[in-house]
Amino acid sequence: MRHLADVLRVPARGLITGAEVAELSDAALAARMEEVDLYARIAPDQKTRIVLALRQRGRTVGFLGDGVNDAPAIHAADVGLSVEGATDVAREAADMIMLVRDLDVLADGVEEGRRTFANILKYVRMATSSNFGNMLSMALASIFLPFLPLTPIQVLLNNLMYDLSEIGIPFDRVEAAEVARPRAWDMGEILRFTAVMGTLSSVFDMATFAILIFGFAAPPELFRTAWFLESIATQILVIFVIRTYAPVWTTRPHPVLIASSLTALAAAPLLVVSPLAASLGFVPVPGALIATIVVIIMVYLACAELAKRLVGRSTTSSVF
Repeated sequence: MRHLADVLRVPARGLITGAEVAELSDAALAARMEEVDLYARIAPDQKTRIVLALRQRGRTVGFLGDGVNDAPAIHAADVGLSVEGATDVAREAADMIMLVRDLDVLADGVEEGRRTFANILKYVRMATSSNFGNMLSMALASIFLPFLPLTPIQVLLNNLMYDLSEIGIPFDRVEAAEVARPRAWDMGEILRFTAVMGTLSSVFDMATFAILIFGFAAPPELFRTAWFLESIATQILVIFVIRTYAPVWTTRPHPVLIASSLTALAAAPLLVVSPLAASLGFVPVPGALIATIVVIIMVYLACAELAKRLVGRSTTSSVF
Protein backbone atom coordinates (compact mmCIF):
# COMPACT_ATOMS: atom_id res chain seq x y z
CA MET A 1 0.00 0.00 0.00
CA ARG A 2 2.86 2.35 0.77
CA HIS A 3 4.33 1.60 -2.66
CA LEU A 4 0.98 2.35 -4.30
CA ALA A 5 0.74 5.67 -2.47
CA ASP A 6 4.25 6.58 -3.62
CA VAL A 7 3.48 5.64 -7.23
CA LEU A 8 0.31 7.75 -7.20
CA ARG A 9 2.17 10.55 -5.40
CA VAL A 10 -0.42 10.65 -2.64
CA PRO A 11 1.01 12.52 0.38
CA ALA A 12 0.68 10.11 3.29
CA ARG A 13 2.27 9.66 6.68
CA GLY A 14 2.64 6.38 8.55
CA LEU A 15 0.97 3.01 8.01
CA ILE A 16 -0.88 0.78 10.43
CA THR A 17 -2.04 -2.80 9.90
CA GLY A 18 -5.03 -4.69 11.22
CA ALA A 19 -2.76 -6.72 13.50
CA GLU A 20 -1.48 -3.51 15.11
CA VAL A 21 -4.99 -2.11 15.46
CA ALA A 22 -6.09 -5.26 17.28
CA GLU A 23 -3.41 -4.70 19.94
CA LEU A 24 -4.41 -1.09 20.65
CA SER A 25 -7.09 0.14 23.03
CA ASP A 26 -9.61 2.65 21.71
CA ALA A 27 -7.74 5.50 23.42
CA ALA A 28 -4.38 4.36 22.06
CA LEU A 29 -5.84 3.93 18.59
CA ALA A 30 -7.24 7.47 18.70
CA ALA A 31 -3.78 8.78 19.63
CA ARG A 32 -2.16 6.91 16.70
CA MET A 33 -4.60 8.51 14.26
CA GLU A 34 -2.61 11.75 14.38
CA GLU A 35 0.39 10.10 12.71
CA VAL A 36 -1.23 7.54 10.38
CA ASP A 37 -2.77 8.01 6.92
CA LEU A 38 -2.53 4.46 5.49
CA TYR A 39 -4.36 1.35 6.73
CA ALA A 40 -3.67 -2.18 5.51
CA ARG A 41 -5.32 -5.57 6.09
CA ILE A 42 -8.06 -4.05 8.20
CA ALA A 43 -10.91 -6.28 9.42
CA PRO A 44 -14.52 -5.04 9.05
CA ASP A 45 -14.97 -4.31 12.77
CA GLN A 46 -11.65 -2.44 12.81
CA LYS A 47 -12.94 -0.08 10.13
CA THR A 48 -15.63 1.03 12.56
CA ARG A 49 -13.07 1.45 15.35
CA ILE A 50 -10.90 3.62 13.09
CA VAL A 51 -13.87 5.80 12.10
CA LEU A 52 -14.86 6.27 15.75
CA ALA A 53 -11.24 6.98 16.74
CA LEU A 54 -10.96 9.70 14.11
CA ARG A 55 -14.22 11.26 15.27
CA GLN A 56 -12.96 11.13 18.86
CA ARG A 57 -10.01 13.25 17.72
CA GLY A 58 -12.44 15.89 16.42
CA ARG A 59 -12.20 14.94 12.75
CA THR A 60 -15.14 15.00 10.35
CA VAL A 61 -15.09 11.52 8.82
CA GLY A 62 -16.43 10.25 5.54
CA PHE A 63 -16.42 6.53 4.76
CA LEU A 64 -17.03 4.91 1.38
CA GLY A 65 -18.00 1.25 1.16
CA ASP A 66 -20.13 -1.15 -0.86
CA GLY A 67 -20.17 -4.43 1.02
CA VAL A 68 -22.24 -5.87 3.84
CA ASN A 69 -19.24 -5.68 6.18
CA ASP A 70 -18.81 -1.98 5.44
CA ALA A 71 -22.26 -1.06 6.75
CA PRO A 72 -21.25 -0.47 10.43
CA ALA A 73 -18.40 1.85 9.43
CA ILE A 74 -20.63 3.67 6.91
CA HIS A 75 -23.20 4.21 9.65
CA ALA A 76 -20.58 5.37 12.19
CA ALA A 77 -19.08 8.02 9.91
CA ASP A 78 -20.23 11.63 9.83
CA VAL A 79 -20.92 11.13 6.13
CA GLY A 80 -21.55 7.55 5.02
CA LEU A 81 -21.07 6.97 1.31
CA SER A 82 -21.93 4.05 -0.92
CA VAL A 83 -22.38 3.40 -4.63
CA GLU A 84 -25.37 2.51 -6.75
CA GLY A 85 -24.29 -1.12 -7.25
CA ALA A 86 -23.57 -1.73 -3.56
CA THR A 87 -25.36 -4.24 -1.37
CA ASP A 88 -28.74 -3.25 0.01
CA VAL A 89 -27.34 -3.10 3.54
CA ALA A 90 -24.54 -0.71 2.54
CA ARG A 91 -26.92 1.54 0.62
CA GLU A 92 -29.37 1.63 3.53
CA ALA A 93 -26.60 2.64 5.93
CA ALA A 94 -25.28 5.40 3.66
CA ASP A 95 -26.15 9.08 3.83
CA MET A 96 -25.27 9.53 0.18
CA ILE A 97 -25.16 7.12 -2.75
CA MET A 98 -22.82 7.84 -5.66
CA LEU A 99 -24.45 7.21 -9.02
CA VAL A 100 -21.10 7.47 -10.85
CA ARG A 101 -18.12 5.27 -9.97
CA ASP A 102 -15.62 8.12 -9.97
CA LEU A 103 -13.83 9.51 -6.93
CA ASP A 104 -13.52 12.87 -8.68
CA VAL A 105 -17.22 13.27 -7.89
CA LEU A 106 -16.35 13.26 -4.18
CA ALA A 107 -13.52 15.76 -4.63
CA ASP A 108 -15.78 18.07 -6.64
CA GLY A 109 -18.54 17.71 -4.06
CA VAL A 110 -16.23 18.56 -1.18
CA GLU A 111 -14.90 21.61 -3.02
CA GLU A 112 -18.38 22.82 -3.89
CA GLY A 113 -19.55 22.26 -0.32
CA ARG A 114 -16.67 24.32 1.07
CA ARG A 115 -17.31 27.06 -1.49
CA THR A 116 -20.98 27.14 -0.53
CA PHE A 117 -20.15 27.22 3.17
CA ALA A 118 -17.70 30.09 2.63
CA ASN A 119 -20.37 32.10 0.81
CA ILE A 120 -22.90 31.35 3.55
CA LEU A 121 -20.42 32.76 6.07
CA LYS A 122 -20.05 35.86 3.91
CA TYR A 123 -23.79 36.47 4.02
CA VAL A 124 -24.00 35.81 7.77
CA ARG A 125 -21.12 38.20 8.52
CA MET A 126 -22.56 40.89 6.28
CA ALA A 127 -26.14 40.56 7.52
CA THR A 128 -25.30 40.40 11.24
CA SER A 129 -22.85 43.31 11.15
CA SER A 130 -25.21 45.44 9.06
CA ASN A 131 -28.26 44.73 11.22
CA PHE A 132 -26.33 45.22 14.45
CA GLY A 133 -24.94 48.53 13.20
CA ASN A 134 -28.36 49.77 12.09
CA MET A 135 -30.00 48.70 15.35
CA LEU A 136 -27.32 50.45 17.41
CA SER A 137 -27.54 53.61 15.30
CA MET A 138 -31.34 53.75 15.55
CA ALA A 139 -31.19 53.21 19.32
CA LEU A 140 -28.63 55.97 19.83
CA ALA A 141 -30.45 58.32 17.46
CA SER A 142 -33.71 57.88 19.35
CA ILE A 143 -31.98 59.20 22.49
CA PHE A 144 -30.67 62.43 20.96
CA LEU A 145 -33.02 63.25 18.06
CA PRO A 146 -36.50 64.72 18.53
CA PHE A 147 -37.72 62.79 15.46
CA LEU A 148 -37.31 59.35 13.91
CA PRO A 149 -34.07 59.13 11.86
CA LEU A 150 -35.97 57.01 9.30
CA THR A 151 -39.68 56.37 8.92
CA PRO A 152 -40.88 52.75 9.10
CA ILE A 153 -41.35 52.54 5.32
CA GLN A 154 -37.83 53.92 4.79
CA VAL A 155 -36.39 51.30 7.14
CA LEU A 156 -38.19 48.52 5.25
CA LEU A 157 -37.08 49.96 1.93
CA ASN A 158 -33.48 50.12 3.17
CA ASN A 159 -33.56 46.47 4.25
CA LEU A 160 -35.21 45.34 1.02
CA MET A 161 -32.67 47.07 -1.19
CA TYR A 162 -29.77 45.74 0.89
CA ASP A 163 -31.10 42.18 0.71
CA LEU A 164 -31.55 42.47 -3.05
CA SER A 165 -27.95 43.63 -3.39
CA GLU A 166 -26.76 40.37 -1.82
CA ILE A 167 -28.55 38.08 -4.28
CA GLY A 168 -25.22 37.60 -6.06
CA ILE A 169 -23.38 36.18 -3.04
CA PRO A 170 -24.09 32.48 -3.87
CA PHE A 171 -22.29 33.01 -7.19
CA ASP A 172 -19.31 34.80 -5.68
CA ARG A 173 -15.77 33.55 -6.11
CA VAL A 174 -14.04 31.99 -3.11
CA GLU A 175 -10.32 32.18 -2.40
CA ALA A 176 -8.25 29.00 -2.67
CA ALA A 177 -7.44 29.18 1.05
CA GLU A 178 -11.16 28.94 1.85
CA VAL A 179 -11.54 25.56 0.12
CA ALA A 180 -8.09 24.14 0.92
CA ARG A 181 -9.21 22.81 4.29
CA PRO A 182 -12.50 22.13 6.06
CA ARG A 183 -14.02 24.84 8.20
CA ALA A 184 -16.46 24.58 11.07
CA TRP A 185 -19.11 26.99 12.29
CA ASP A 186 -17.31 29.49 14.54
CA MET A 187 -19.76 31.61 16.49
CA GLY A 188 -16.94 33.45 18.23
CA GLU A 189 -15.53 34.66 14.90
CA ILE A 190 -18.98 35.83 13.77
CA LEU A 191 -19.57 37.69 17.03
CA ARG A 192 -16.16 39.40 16.82
CA PHE A 193 -16.78 40.40 13.24
CA THR A 194 -20.27 41.67 14.05
CA ALA A 195 -19.11 43.64 17.07
CA VAL A 196 -16.21 45.33 15.26
CA MET A 197 -17.83 46.03 11.90
CA GLY A 198 -21.26 46.87 13.32
CA THR A 199 -19.77 49.30 15.83
CA LEU A 200 -17.66 50.92 13.11
CA SER A 201 -20.79 51.42 11.01
CA SER A 202 -22.58 53.05 13.94
CA VAL A 203 -19.64 55.39 14.61
CA PHE A 204 -19.90 56.71 11.06
CA ASP A 205 -23.68 56.95 11.37
CA MET A 206 -23.23 59.10 14.47
CA ALA A 207 -20.72 61.26 12.60
CA THR A 208 -23.23 61.62 9.77
CA PHE A 209 -25.95 62.61 12.24
CA ALA A 210 -23.70 65.28 13.75
CA ILE A 211 -22.80 66.69 10.33
CA LEU A 212 -26.44 66.79 9.27
CA ILE A 213 -27.62 68.49 12.45
CA PHE A 214 -24.75 70.89 13.19
CA GLY A 215 -23.23 71.33 9.76
CA PHE A 216 -26.33 71.57 7.58
CA ALA A 217 -29.12 72.20 10.13
CA ALA A 218 -31.07 69.57 8.22
CA PRO A 219 -34.83 69.39 8.89
CA PRO A 220 -36.32 65.92 9.47
CA GLU A 221 -37.14 65.18 5.80
CA LEU A 222 -33.68 66.16 4.56
CA PHE A 223 -32.03 64.36 7.45
CA ARG A 224 -33.86 61.12 6.61
CA THR A 225 -33.14 61.39 2.92
CA ALA A 226 -29.43 62.02 3.45
CA TRP A 227 -29.03 59.25 6.00
CA PHE A 228 -30.99 56.83 3.82
CA LEU A 229 -28.55 57.47 0.97
CA GLU A 230 -25.50 57.22 3.25
CA SER A 231 -26.79 54.08 4.97
CA ILE A 232 -27.71 52.17 1.83
CA ALA A 233 -24.46 53.16 0.07
CA THR A 234 -22.20 52.11 2.95
CA GLN A 235 -24.07 48.83 3.47
CA ILE A 236 -23.90 47.86 -0.20
CA LEU A 237 -20.35 49.02 -1.00
CA VAL A 238 -18.87 47.43 2.12
CA ILE A 239 -19.91 44.08 0.66
CA PHE A 240 -16.89 44.30 -1.63
CA VAL A 241 -14.65 45.00 1.36
CA ILE A 242 -15.80 42.35 3.81
CA ARG A 243 -16.49 39.53 1.36
CA THR A 244 -12.86 38.49 1.95
CA TYR A 245 -10.20 38.97 4.61
CA ALA A 246 -7.67 39.66 1.85
CA PRO A 247 -7.08 43.24 0.64
CA VAL A 248 -10.07 44.29 -1.43
CA TRP A 249 -8.00 45.16 -4.51
CA THR A 250 -6.47 41.65 -4.71
CA THR A 251 -9.67 39.70 -5.40
CA ARG A 252 -12.40 40.04 -8.00
CA PRO A 253 -16.07 39.61 -7.06
CA HIS A 254 -18.26 37.57 -9.36
CA PRO A 255 -19.99 39.65 -12.07
CA VAL A 256 -23.40 38.64 -10.68
CA LEU A 257 -22.51 40.07 -7.25
CA ILE A 258 -21.19 43.25 -8.88
CA ALA A 259 -24.37 43.62 -10.93
CA SER A 260 -26.79 42.97 -8.04
CA SER A 261 -24.91 45.34 -5.71
CA LEU A 262 -24.50 48.22 -8.14
CA THR A 263 -28.10 47.90 -9.35
CA ALA A 264 -29.38 48.25 -5.80
CA LEU A 265 -26.95 51.12 -5.20
CA ALA A 266 -28.17 52.98 -8.28
CA ALA A 267 -31.80 52.47 -7.27
CA ALA A 268 -31.41 54.51 -4.05
CA PRO A 269 -30.69 57.94 -5.60
CA LEU A 270 -33.19 57.21 -8.38
CA LEU A 271 -35.89 56.73 -5.74
CA VAL A 272 -34.97 60.05 -4.15
CA VAL A 273 -35.57 61.93 -7.43
CA SER A 274 -38.44 59.76 -8.71
CA PRO A 275 -42.16 60.68 -8.60
CA LEU A 276 -42.42 58.32 -5.60
CA ALA A 277 -40.02 60.42 -3.53
CA ALA A 278 -42.64 62.56 -1.80
CA SER A 279 -44.81 59.58 -0.87
CA LEU A 280 -41.75 57.83 0.61
CA GLY A 281 -40.77 60.93 2.61
CA PHE A 282 -37.73 61.91 0.51
CA VAL A 283 -36.74 65.43 -0.51
CA PRO A 284 -34.04 66.81 -2.88
CA VAL A 285 -30.52 66.80 -1.42
CA PRO A 286 -28.22 69.83 -1.98
CA GLY A 287 -25.01 69.23 -3.94
CA ALA A 288 -22.80 70.17 -1.01
CA LEU A 289 -24.48 67.57 1.17
CA ILE A 290 -24.16 64.92 -1.54
CA ALA A 291 -20.41 65.64 -1.76
CA THR A 292 -20.14 65.35 2.03
CA ILE A 293 -21.93 62.00 1.97
CA VAL A 294 -19.54 60.72 -0.71
CA VAL A 295 -16.56 61.70 1.47
CA ILE A 296 -18.09 59.96 4.49
CA ILE A 297 -18.63 56.80 2.44
CA MET A 298 -15.05 56.77 1.15
CA VAL A 299 -13.56 57.26 4.62
CA TYR A 300 -15.85 54.55 6.02
CA LEU A 301 -14.77 52.03 3.37
CA ALA A 302 -11.10 52.74 4.10
CA CYS A 303 -11.67 52.23 7.83
CA ALA A 304 -13.65 49.04 7.14
CA GLU A 305 -10.71 47.68 5.14
CA LEU A 306 -8.40 48.26 8.12
CA ALA A 307 -10.89 46.92 10.67
CA LYS A 308 -11.55 43.66 8.82
CA ARG A 309 -7.82 42.93 8.75
CA LEU A 310 -7.68 43.24 12.54
CA VAL A 311 -10.60 40.82 12.87
CA GLY A 312 -9.01 38.54 10.28
CA ARG A 313 -5.71 38.38 12.19
CA SER A 314 -7.43 37.48 15.46
CA THR A 315 -9.52 34.84 13.68
CA THR A 316 -6.49 33.30 11.98
CA SER A 317 -4.51 33.14 15.19
CA SER A 318 -7.41 31.52 17.07
CA VAL A 319 -8.01 28.90 14.36
CA PHE A 320 -4.48 28.02 13.33
